[in-house]
Amino acid sequence: MTEEEFSDINGNTISLDCQSHSEFCKEFTNTNVLSAAIIVTLVGMMLHLHFVKIDHESMLIIGSLGIQISASYASGRESTSFIEMSKVKDIVINEAIYMQRVIYYLCILLKEPSDPDGVSAVVPLFQSSKPRLNCLEEVYKSCQDILGQS
Repeated sequence: MTEEEFSDINGNTISLDCQSHSEFCKEFTNTNVLSAAIIVTLVGMMLHLHFVKIDHESMLIIGSLGIQISASYASGRESTSFIEMSKVKDIVINEAIYMQRVIYYLCILLKEPSDPDGVSAVVPLFQSSKPRLNCLEEVYKSCQDILGQS
């Protein structure tokens, strides 16, 4: 094969290796593109593990203080948020239609500061684990017991 220079769409020179295994089989390898594809894939997987893949979720309710929501990611990173009990209006089980299925999820309704009967925001819980309705009912009952005491 003759030595010919190849370039990408920006005019940069790229290398092209050709290996002849037989007259019916030739292997063309562009090492720069292959290396870049592998590196991008690995970086993408690391970012997915660090920012997206949740290992487990938890909720801690302390009646006099508030609700702590935690998520642990596969990379070991943890995310925690706290909602003061004075901002919580109620905890409810909500339903949604997703991909031709009805799914249920637990959510916290936050009070509207100016309107005592209004809801300012809805905070969904356990979005990654997506527990079934019977599990959500158990958590809901426990939450309502604690909210009723405070």
